[in-house]
Amino acid sequence: MKKLKHLALSLTMLASIGTAYAQDQVVQDGIAVKPLSRVRVLVPEEQMNEAAAQQYREMLSEAQQKGALVPASSPQVQRLRGVAQRIIPHTPRWNQSAKNWQWEVNLFDAPQVNAFCMPGGRIGFFTGIIDQLKLTDDEMAAIMGHEIAHALREHGRERTAKSGITSMVARGAGALGAAIFGIDPNITNTVTGLVGQGVVLKFSRDEEREADLVGLDIAARAGYDPRAGVALWRKMGALNKAAPPEFMSTHPGGETRIGDMERHMNVLLPLYARAKGTTVNKLPPYRTNVALK
Repeated sequence: MKKLKHLALSLTMLASIGTAYAQDQVVQDGIAVKPLSRVRVLVPEEQMNEAAAQQYREMLSEAQQKGALVPASSPQVQRLRGVAQRIIPHTPRWNQSAKNWQWEVNLFDAPQVNAFCMPGGRIGFFTGIIDQLKLTDDEMAAIMGHEIAHALREHGRERTAKSGITSMVARGAGALGAAIFGIDPNITNTVTGLVGQGVVLKFSRDEEREADLVGLDIAARAGYDPRAGVALWRKMGALNKAAPPEFMSTHPGGETRIGDMERHMNVLLPLYARAKGTTVNKLPPYRTNVALK
């Protein structure tokens, strides 16, 4: 019996060492890789992927019927897919599941200044974001990296789980307040609902900040200049002068994003320099194209 206990203990120690060794295989240069949120497991991965696949297929079908799906022969589509082809090999660093994703990249002919990446690597860009921002390849890579980062870090799955928890807690707090203080339940529900909404907005802003940095890390490893992220958000600032205050938005303010990026250039630029086969002090200044008026 003692021998069996010793054997079990030895196997446990070996497993622990193996786990620690596997974790150490991710060399922590660039933006540090953090564990994925544990909360996300409350929402089944398969369920999220199936829903995303169905929605993406429906979007493609509808766009095709309306003549709004840009054909694969288009130079803009080829350009997008070229950027994706360079970025995708660097994605498993942030989520090993990405090795098995069936990546897709499509362009929708619509004026929206937007792009997305659904769970499973289903990427979509709108012509509006390319044309209105006059994107360089580096800026396109910054956007694509950002959207891919949301999928890699499973933000949609995490947000769905957190929203469910927040909703339950808020309703519980409202009922408790009504019972203790004799307040009209309709009032407490309204107040706690607003508090709950604020928490969800905070979650979303945190996700955006993470996606900014992870996205630039991926783009830099692929040989795209991370300084393009700063240039991109200056363009966005010129386009979105009527944006809501940061605390009421799911996205950080433009200056906040730029500040976060600039504070991390000391770890992002070496990745880019390495990909270009040079050193940081030999990198030329970043030059964007014509600035927006």
